[in-house]
Amino acid sequence: MVSTNANALGIIFPNCYEDLLPEMTCERTMASVPFGSRYRMIDFVLSSMSNCGISNISVLVKKNYHSLMDHLGAGREWDLSRKHGGLNIVPPFYEENVKVYGGRVEALASIVNFLSIQKEKYVIMSDANLAVNVDFSSFIERHVESGADVTMYYQSIPIPESIHNHNHTLKVENGRVVELLTNDNRPGIQNLSMNIYIMERETLIQMIRDANIRNLTSFERDILSRNLALLNVQGIQYTGYVARICDMKSYYDENMKLLKPENLAALFGGKNTIYTKIRDDAPTRYAMDCRIKNSMVADGCIIEGDVENSILFRGVRVKKGAKVRNCVLMQDTVVEEGADVEYVVTDKRVKITADKQLNGTDTFPVYVAKAHTV
Repeated sequence: MVSTNANALGIIFPNCYEDLLPEMTCERTMASVPFGSRYRMIDFVLSSMSNCGISNISVLVKKNYHSLMDHLGAGREWDLSRKHGGLNIVPPFYEENVKVYGGRVEALASIVNFLSIQKEKYVIMSDANLAVNVDFSSFIERHVESGADVTMYYQSIPIPESIHNHNHTLKVENGRVVELLTNDNRPGIQNLSMNIYIMERETLIQMIRDANIRNLTSFERDILSRNLALLNVQGIQYTGYVARICDMKSYYDENMKLLKPENLAALFGGKNTIYTKIRDDAPTRYAMDCRIKNSMVADGCIIEGDVENSILFRGVRVKKGAKVRNCVLMQDTVVEEGADVEYVVTDKRVKITADKQLNGTDTFPVYVAKAHTV
């Protein structure tokens, strides 16, 4: 891990886009949704910040954050357990007659006093619905070289149908953002914001104070979009691997894409490691007569049956005679003897009882809620 500190602090919004994945976020944040057999969604942006030397990171939680707090702890796995700076989990600031914040502006307004006493020159802000391995050192360098007030990452892709009412698209001319639209539903390739921004800390403080006075709530719509003529907002096209989670189908698809070696290498390869909470499990045990093909299996699993084209998280047990195909099984799921499951997503601690048959389709995977027995 990089030992030198970048002259920037990080801010992560872990609750964004939860209404697009209500099945999995009723008791957890989007940031703590499990992904890729052993990770949580926040691990990717948090590791990216830590890898470039950012050692002062605030996570602005809104609700359902107990699972996230348990996962992050003091931030030791990301080298963020420190006396000064480190990982700072910020719950909603409560006062009588004050509601829980509804947008980034209100969330940032709650930490303006904290921001004003920090030493870093720059601030990097990000959501946690993207599995992406970002080189934030390059991001900072390009922002400084351009002399921009704000720099943002975007992808040139078709807008997923599930986020037609939850997106920001931009028009870029010679690197400068000249138009920023909210809830764009145009077909074809668009410049879709990744909601990753960098700016000077003092600039952000002034923006938030001005917006808060005018009761504005949206950072993109109310601040950036309205002031593109005054602010030098630069857009950088991101061409690396991105897994965007925006509904149950995309969650299933993005997990399954990791079974292709080129996608796995694109996300986890290279010099920057993705860190996560350590769980001291034994290595996975494979029975003599089990069969497993094209699957990602985390540590702590016991495989006695057949597994094919599946993602298995830590502690999953597939008992003798059971068949698991095209599935995503989260931590400590148990598939009993003779059960047959296909195109199924199970949450943590699910039990599929003996001889049960549970089948979805590739376009509509079946989801089994946390701790349920089928």
